[in-house]
Amino acid sequence: MNVRPIPGASVDARGRRLGAVFAGALLLAVTACGGGGPDSGKEPGEGKGKGGRSVAASGQSEAVVKIAPKNGATDVDTSGELKIAAAKGKLTEVVVKDGKGREIAGSISADGSGWTPETHLAAATRYQVHAVAKDSEGRTAAEDSSFTTLTPDNTFVGTFTPEDGSTVGVGMPFSVRFTRGITHPDDVEKAISIKTEPAVDVEGHWFGNDRLDFRPEKYWKAGTKVTVELNLDGVEGRDGVYGEQSRTVSFTIGRSQVSIVDASRQTMKVMRDGKLFKTVPVTTGKPGYATWNGRMVISEKFTVTRMNGDTVGYDGEYDIKDVPHAMRLTDSGTFVHGNYWGGDAFGNYNASHGCIGLRDVRGGWDEDVEAAWFFDNSIIGDVVEVKNSTDPVVDPSNGLNGWNMPWAEWTK
Repeated sequence: MNVRPIPGASVDARGRRLGAVFAGALLLAVTACGGGGPDSGKEPGEGKGKGGRSVAASGQSEAVVKIAPKNGATDVDTSGELKIAAAKGKLTEVVVKDGKGREIAGSISADGSGWTPETHLAAATRYQVHAVAKDSEGRTAAEDSSFTTLTPDNTFVGTFTPEDGSTVGVGMPFSVRFTRGITHPDDVEKAISIKTEPAVDVEGHWFGNDRLDFRPEKYWKAGTKVTVELNLDGVEGRDGVYGEQSRTVSFTIGRSQVSIVDASRQTMKVMRDGKLFKTVPVTTGKPGYATWNGRMVISEKFTVTRMNGDTVGYDGEYDIKDVPHAMRLTDSGTFVHGNYWGGDAFGNYNASHGCIGLRDVRGGWDEDVEAAWFFDNSIIGDVVEVKNSTDPVVDPSNGLNGWNMPWAEWTK
């Protein structure tokens, strides 16, 4: 190569000028091959994260997990406060556990944006939350948190029948009476779940604001096993009043016994598993004191009890201190019971103040009389159905007698 000297330049200057020209050409070649610019050297499609660092290179997920209430929160309400969500990604795992390690059931939404608990939280309980989300590239982000729910100043519980472990008749509802009037009935009812074997639809009905009964549409099938979960702990039954009860109750439906009383004929046909078991002569309410019509459930049994007319509005009309073989049918005082003072009324005419009387002896010692036989062959939950009386049908709330309410009304 011949290089022509630049006029006025020395040989050394000319040499430096040539070096600059070659360096510029080399830089141009490198720029043309490498793409140049400040992001030179990246793989195609890469972007930069904060501080100029590539997100892909760092492996950091763009997904963000959000948990409410905030970590370390106290005095948290038991319903509606727990919320878990994901931004720029989808939730893939959520685990919420109480202080005893029991997991709280919940579900992730179809779009993965949030998780919702299936039930309320317990009061005065510390919870731990672990949630995981993934972004569109499959990279995970996790968040852990803990919080404590409120300790209520005012509480309620439910007293229930039948008892845990009992065997009852086909008419027995599961009945709960609350110690405080309930103004949030939907929340309380939702906290009580009932499972049966074999499966049958069981629905609840409120009588007033302090009683909730559950039953199927028709009498239970003999042999059905019923399990009730009372998950009332933490339920706000009324403003500022929370449940403090959590337990499981199980009972079994025994053989079927439905006894049909014909008040016009003074007879009772005892039906066992759909077949006539025995016909028993009875006496029912005399004129002016007629026995309720309708289906009534035996709710209590007493070998002997006192019956005083003063307690049911019949002031001074009777006070019998030793009524044998008595079984309650209504809260208002209707019983089916032994009667040792009725003479020849049984099977012939009605002579009681509204109860159903069966022949008995004073002291109830004779095991062969009808009252003793019926008492020994009856259990809590058996049904006694009265027909052809001159009185109206018993109110469904008077005793465990919801069977007198049509199913459509019961399930409203």
